[in-house]
Amino acid sequence: MNIQEIIGQKRDGKELSKEEISYFVSKYTDGTITDYQAAALIMSMYINGMNEVETTNLTLEMASSGDILDLSEISNNVIDKHSTGGVGDKITLILLPTIASLGIPVAKMSGRGLGFTGGTVDKLESIPGYRTQIDIMEFINNVKKIGISIIGQTTNLAPADKKMYALRDTINCVESIPLIVSSIMSKKIASGANKIVLDVTVGSGAFMKNKEDAIKLSKMMKKIGEITKRETTCVLTNMNEPVGYAIGNTLEVIEAVECLKGNVSKDIKEIITTIGSYIIKLSGKNDNLEENKKMILDNIENGKAYNKFLELIQNQGGDTEYIKNLDKFEKAKYIMPVVSEKDGFIEEINAEKIGKVSVMLGAGRIKKEDDIDKTVGIILNKKISDKVQKGEVLAYVHANDEQKGKEAVEKIKEIYKISEMKIEKEKIILGVI
Repeated sequence: MNIQEIIGQKRDGKELSKEEISYFVSKYTDGTITDYQAAALIMSMYINGMNEVETTNLTLEMASSGDILDLSEISNNVIDKHSTGGVGDKITLILLPTIASLGIPVAKMSGRGLGFTGGTVDKLESIPGYRTQIDIMEFINNVKKIGISIIGQTTNLAPADKKMYALRDTINCVESIPLIVSSIMSKKIASGANKIVLDVTVGSGAFMKNKEDAIKLSKMMKKIGEITKRETTCVLTNMNEPVGYAIGNTLEVIEAVECLKGNVSKDIKEIITTIGSYIIKLSGKNDNLEENKKMILDNIENGKAYNKFLELIQNQGGDTEYIKNLDKFEKAKYIMPVVSEKDGFIEEINAEKIGKVSVMLGAGRIKKEDDIDKTVGIILNKKISDKVQKGEVLAYVHANDEQKGKEAVEKIKEIYKISEMKIEKEKIILGVI
């Protein structure tokens, strides 16, 4: 067996055997298979697709490429929450400390930004001192000690996915159901939680552009959850416009902290209460979803969620003074307004296009080895259905390169669609599977 034959099989649209998938995953992980060979195979998987059996085998092999944690010493029910990716998606930063403040253990392994979407690890690393790369014993001990730990992928947890994740981004092979399923579920299996709630985003700013594909993705992830004895619930959320108002790493951390202090936008409130209510239900704490939503909002209002976030940051080496005083965060050199050129109502803000402008400013990666600029990004001032008058500010661009900033302003003017008639907002929650 060799990689050239396996590439040829998939290039010609044939099904890969369990043995062929196992060979690829193990040899790519240990470096025998090169990046360019892996890129050829991943591109073939992307173009020709993978059936259910192939997807399941790829997921299980990727999960088994390193250690699989046993978190049973923490609790019988350890919860993990994961998003399929979006623009302005700071839900993990708000929701998981809130869940932990309710006494439900949270063990979360997050990823970096991929394509036009942001990554929780990049956002947390915007907080000076916060350590996302810690060893497994510290990860477990953190959850036992304070009820929560959020880390990046360690070398020994799903290392195959760590390599493939970065490679897919750079060869534009992100939007593939089998590759998304295997990436997410291999991490979830490896990181040891036995209860998983997945935020499956749908729309222009998501990898699943329509509800039908999102349902297909959800059912596949749920099935793999069943195979591996991990109870899985998928919540479909709308990503036709960015989540909240901030896009960019530091900017999103600041918005997340404001939310934890009680200044929560309507869309974020609906997402965190819906996903959170299912997390609480899976934990065995309470089956009543409406009561669960109230618990979440109560712990934000009484400050317990914010205090748990502070505890998380401090426990992993972060400087909590930045959280207590948000003005301490470094700001971008240029903050440029995007001004409306006419009256009307906001009809559309294409989230993918906004995400790509954010990447152009430096908030995301074009190559896997790229450094990101944590201070740049976009703050929306108007969202869909809002009234706007000529001369009002639609958004603010935060840039460290003046020319890129000016370019971003012009692009965002084009991205905002303004109509004479008021547009009704779309539903935020599109379904639960």
